[in-house]
Amino acid sequence: MGNCTHAVTTSSFPKWDRELLFEILNHIHDVVLVIDSNTTIVYANEAYAKILGVPISKVLGRRLDTIEPGAKTIEVLHTGKTSHDRRSYLDSLGIDVIGSTFPLYNGRKIIGCVSTFKNITDVVELNRELTQTKGVTDYLKEQLEQDKYLPNSFSEYVGQNRRLKETLLLAAKVAKTDSTVLILGESGVGKEVLARAVHNCSRRKHKPMIKVNCAAIPEHLIESELFGYETGAFTGAKKGGKLGKFELAHNGTIFMDEIGDMSLTMQAKLLRVLQEKEFERIGGTKATKVDIRVIAATNRDLEGMIEKGTFRSDLYYRLNIVPLKLTPLRERRDDIIRLAKTFLNQFSKELGRELILSPQVVKHLKAYDWPGNIRELKNIIEHASIVCSSEVIKPNHLPDHILSKKNYSGVQGRSYDVKESVAKVEKELILAALSAYDNNRSKALRALGISRKSFYDKLHRYGIER
Repeated sequence: MGNCTHAVTTSSFPKWDRELLFEILNHIHDVVLVIDSNTTIVYANEAYAKILGVPISKVLGRRLDTIEPGAKTIEVLHTGKTSHDRRSYLDSLGIDVIGSTFPLYNGRKIIGCVSTFKNITDVVELNRELTQTKGVTDYLKEQLEQDKYLPNSFSEYVGQNRRLKETLLLAAKVAKTDSTVLILGESGVGKEVLARAVHNCSRRKHKPMIKVNCAAIPEHLIESELFGYETGAFTGAKKGGKLGKFELAHNGTIFMDEIGDMSLTMQAKLLRVLQEKEFERIGGTKATKVDIRVIAATNRDLEGMIEKGTFRSDLYYRLNIVPLKLTPLRERRDDIIRLAKTFLNQFSKELGRELILSPQVVKHLKAYDWPGNIRELKNIIEHASIVCSSEVIKPNHLPDHILSKKNYSGVQGRSYDVKESVAKVEKELILAALSAYDNNRSKALRALGISRKSFYDKLHRYGIER
């Protein structure tokens, strides 16, 4: 076959007859097509029939220049120039193919051509559909983003969790109204942060937001705190009286935190203010009108309290016009490290030095259930920032309860193979470091405390292709 200079001469190999060669060619998944100098098809493998759907018997002996005059194989036959990975369209079959063609020589004379190719019509069509789908997706995303834009006042609320974002989007919508808002959620989830965001996004943002912690004020003082009092209203009352929280919030917002801790008596008085937009100071006889927006919050089950008779149903329905439910941190684990880094950056600035989380710390933070939610996470990061004397926060800088064995996956099972166990932990730590630093390899290897060469050797060893 022409210019080929390499041949097997050793007698240890069997004779390479036509049947054996054809058997080899028939096991190739791509189409193999051979033509002679007249473009007559002299061979086609079984893949031809499978991929193109044409029986081999129908093409053997036929001239390619009559079946597919524009075929790349014919061009190569005439020019003698090999073609590699060339895409073509077969008019006779209506399909796209990609493959390579090379001429066959006898001495210096071209006696035929061999083509190998595969059908890529499905791939081309899929690519076209994907391109179209991406275009439609981008368009819809653009439209949705126009409707789901969160105002700057919500930037303090860090997180990408889907349920959280749904709550924030609803909060952004209700913020533009004067409707009463009820924020529900466990202690430490950020109810006050959300209340502040709603206020700062409202038409009242240039007026004060006055906070009342209903659980922190003694029962005998809460009425005077809310409504104020006149001179001489009771023993010890200041001369000239005192303005209550509702008057201080006039034209602004009053945030009533822990509303579920309010007594039934005070609930009745609060209901009157919400209904009539007026109240009387203690010791006074004149009604005072107020224009306020009420945002209430609680970590209690108000509906359960209604059933027990400890919370008024009419007040609940007056407050529950637009409820906003905040998800506990254990149900938005995708935000734990994002929040931790936000707090860490804050404390780094305060301390005047850069701090980073070690991969082991990242694993502990992800594994912990956070009963105290975001407030607890912030306190833990602040504690670690203070006690850490280096730039890397490590497990020994965390409180003991965070390091509980049940919160750390470490090496699972009871494998006694030291090399296997070490390799497993090593791989997990590398993956955790890459995840913690958004795939920044320089930061990851620094946090791991290993050399660049060692780091990349381990990436290769464990098949980490990030």
